[in-house]
Amino acid sequence: MAQEEFRDIIQRCQVLNEEDFKEEDFDHFQAVGKKCLEEGYIAEVLEIIQNEKNKVIIKSMGWNLVGPLIRCIHECKEDDIERDRCKKILDKLVELCSPKELVLGFLEQIEQTSKEQMSQTVLLLLKPLQEVLQKLHRNKAYSIGLSLSTILNQLSLLPVPYTAQQLQEDMHGLCHCCNALTDFVNPFVGEVVRHMETSDGGCKDLKEELLSFCLKSLKYPLLMAELEELPEETAKHPLRQFAADILGILLDIRELIPKVFPQHGCKNQTWDNEGLVEIEQEQSADSLACLSYIVFVQDFGMNYFPAVFHPSYILQCNMVHIQLLLERKEESVLSKGLDLLESCLQRLEDNSLFLQYLEFKSFITIPQDMVKVMTLCPFEPLRKKSLKLLQLYINKFEEEGKYTLFRCLLKTSNHSGVEAYIIQNIKNQIDFSLKSTKSSKCFTGLQLVSLLDAVFSLPEGAETDLLQNSDRIMASLNLLRYLVIKDNENDNKTCVWTELIKIEQNFLKPLHTGLNMSRAHYEAEIKNKKENKRESHTSKAVCSVAVAGGKMPAMTTEMELQVLQSALFTFDLIESVLARVEELIEVKTKIAAEANTEVK
Repeated sequence: MAQEEFRDIIQRCQVLNEEDFKEEDFDHFQAVGKKCLEEGYIAEVLEIIQNEKNKVIIKSMGWNLVGPLIRCIHECKEDDIERDRCKKILDKLVELCSPKELVLGFLEQIEQTSKEQMSQTVLLLLKPLQEVLQKLHRNKAYSIGLSLSTILNQLSLLPVPYTAQQLQEDMHGLCHCCNALTDFVNPFVGEVVRHMETSDGGCKDLKEELLSFCLKSLKYPLLMAELEELPEETAKHPLRQFAADILGILLDIRELIPKVFPQHGCKNQTWDNEGLVEIEQEQSADSLACLSYIVFVQDFGMNYFPAVFHPSYILQCNMVHIQLLLERKEESVLSKGLDLLESCLQRLEDNSLFLQYLEFKSFITIPQDMVKVMTLCPFEPLRKKSLKLLQLYINKFEEEGKYTLFRCLLKTSNHSGVEAYIIQNIKNQIDFSLKSTKSSKCFTGLQLVSLLDAVFSLPEGAETDLLQNSDRIMASLNLLRYLVIKDNENDNKTCVWTELIKIEQNFLKPLHTGLNMSRAHYEAEIKNKKENKRESHTSKAVCSVAVAGGKMPAMTTEMELQVLQSALFTFDLIESVLARVEELIEVKTKIAAEANTEVK
C-alpha cells in the first residue's frame, strides 16, 4: 500500500514542472516516503530515487527523507543489506538535492538524536555533510562554522573518557567522533592554506570559523581529557592524537604562535569594539590555557617556535593560564595547571626571578592558589604536587622576591601547617645568609625585623587557639631557638637580640599565658568526661563531628578522652620547646654580659 502511494505521488509530479510543485506535494512526498521506509520498502524507494525520470522531483523534495532515512539506518544491523540500500539512498540525495536544504536537514538530525545514538549519527553524517558543504558557494564559511558548532555542542553532552581503559573502550564513541572531525575539516583547511599562499586575502571568514572550531575543541573535550601518553607501548591515545591534529590545523592557518604568544601575534581584527574583544578573550580563556598546556607540557609543536623567548617570559605569558586552571575544581584541569607551572619553572634557574615580577598580580595570586590546592583539594597526589611546586616556585626568586613572598603567604594562607612551612623556609634563608660571604639585604640586619615581627606573634594573643596553631607555634619556637644559638648577642646579625624584649612581650609571655589557660580548660574537660562516664557506666556515642559539611561517625567518651589527652600532649611539647628557648636566651645573655664585664 505504502509503496503504491509513493509511486502515485511520483507519477503525478513527473508531469509537473519544478515551479509547479505545491506545498501539499512536499508534505505528501515526505509522509508516504517515511511510511515506505518504516514498513521496509527500502529497495522500492531506492529504485525510485535512482530513476533518472525522477531527478527533478528528488532534487526538490528528496531532502525531506533525511530524517526517516537516518532512523531507518539506526534500526538496521551493521551487516544488513537494507542498511547498504539506505546508504545508497543517502548518497543519491547528496548528489541531487539542494546543498543548503541538506545541510539544514543533517544538522537537524544531529541536534535531535539521542545521547545513546549521538556518535553513530555524527559518524554517519560527517562524510555526506562534508560533500554537501563543499558544493556550497554562498555562505559557505557560515555553514561550515554552523556545522562544526552544532556537532561540538552535541558531542559535549557525552562524558570524556579519562582512564586508559575508558579511552580504549570509547563506550560513547567520543574519541571516534573527534578523530573523524579532523578528517572532516581537512579539505576546508586546505582551502584556507591555498588562499593564504596566493596572498589574495580570500577565505578570511572560513579561517575564523576553523579557528573557532579549534578553540572549542580545546575547551571540550581536550581540557577535560587526560592527555599523558598511555603506559602500554602498543596503545594509541585517540584524544592525544586529536590534540596533535588541532595544533596542526592552527599551525596550517598560521594561528598557533599568535595564540600561544598573543603579544607577538597580529592584533585581532574580528571586533572593532574593545569591550567585545574582552568578551571574546574571556570566552576563549579555557581554550588558550589548554593550548599552552599541550604545547609546553606535552611538547606538541615546540619545534615550530623560535628559540628566542626567555624562560622567564614563557612563565610570564603562561601565568594567566596557570591561574585560571588552578582555580578550577576538576582533577584533570587542576593537574594541567600544576603540570604547566612545573614545566615553566623547570626551564628557569634558581634565584633568577626578580622582585619586579611580583608586581604582576598572577605572580602573587598563584602561590595563594597553590596553598588552596595543598589544603583543600580532595586529590592527595595533587596536594603533594602543589607543595612540591610551591617550594620550586620560591626557589626561583632572588632573595628580595623570596622575602616578599614569605610576608604575603604568612599573611594570607590562614593555615597553620602552611605557615609553619613558610617559617621553615625563612629559617633556611637566614641560615644561608649567615653562612654566605655576601651580605644579605633581606635575611640579616634591620630588613629582617619586620619579617620576624610577623613570625613571632600570636594571632589573638593569649586567647589564640594553640591547638589549631600548634604547627606554626612550633616552627616559630624552632626558628627562635636557631637564632639564639647561631647569632651571638655581640654580633646580632639578625637583630634578634635587639628585638628580644618585643619578642618576649608579643610572643613568649602570651604563649605562656595561653598554655596555662588551655591546659586548665582541657584538664577540666577530661575531669568532666570521666565523671560523666562513671555516672552513666557506659561509653555510648555522645557527640558527632562535622568535617567539610559531612558528618563524621559519632565519638564515644573513650575517643573524646583520647583527643583531649592528645591536646595536652601537644601543649607539653610546646611548653618543652618554649622552656628550652628561654633557657638558651638566659644562658646566652649571661655569657654576653660576662664577656662585656671582662672587656671593661
